[in-house]
Amino acid sequence: MAHHPNSMSTARHKLYPAMFLVADFGRYSPRVSNVDKDIVAPYKHLVPSYVNDTSGFDGRPILLYFQGAIYRKAGGFVRQELYYLLKEEKGVHFSFGSVRNHGITKAGDGMRSSKFCLNIAGDTPSSNRLFDAIASHCVPVIISDDIELPYEDVLNYNEFCLFVRSSDAVKKGFLMGLVRSIGREEYYKMWKRLKEVEKYFELRFPSFWNREMSLTRLLRVKP
Repeated sequence: MAHHPNSMSTARHKLYPAMFLVADFGRYSPRVSNVDKDIVAPYKHLVPSYVNDTSGFDGRPILLYFQGAIYRKAGGFVRQELYYLLKEEKGVHFSFGSVRNHGITKAGDGMRSSKFCLNIAGDTPSSNRLFDAIASHCVPVIISDDIELPYEDVLNYNEFCLFVRSSDAVKKGFLMGLVRSIGREEYYKMWKRLKEVEKYFELRFPSFWNREMSLTRLLRVKP
């Protein structure tokens, strides 16, 4: 188990012949960890699951939502670029936030009120924000060129996520044009699919999954 990007920072160089369970490959050399030998697993979402969600299209007044650290290192430069592009756009909530001062509660409320949630690369390609969006049934807009997603052999993420290259996202008007082009019917299909797939990301004990959805099956590991 080396799931946190900083986990086993010294030991990983000795244990690399083993199979790692990782969040992404952002802080690993290809020799130590790579998609050919290792398993990508989801972060546990921090916001509560959205039970009995009937919001649909009209019940989510915010078009596009992001709350988190804006100034990041390395691949996270795009967050700063997008902040200046989007902060004055109508229907957009883009602001700094952290876990302090009830930040998780505020983020959960914001995601539940939003149609689309930005998942932008930070210091590493992925974060729990993507899985918070899924738990909130807020369609993720993934802007992370090097991201690897869990269960890709089981789930088609294009059914409930939008993917945007970083180079396109920072073009003026591109991102807003994209989300505004998603009509009510298309949005409803994505929102409905989010509610169907959220069970894949509920990491709890005891599990409420049925046998067909065991973690062993999802990770394609022989018992």
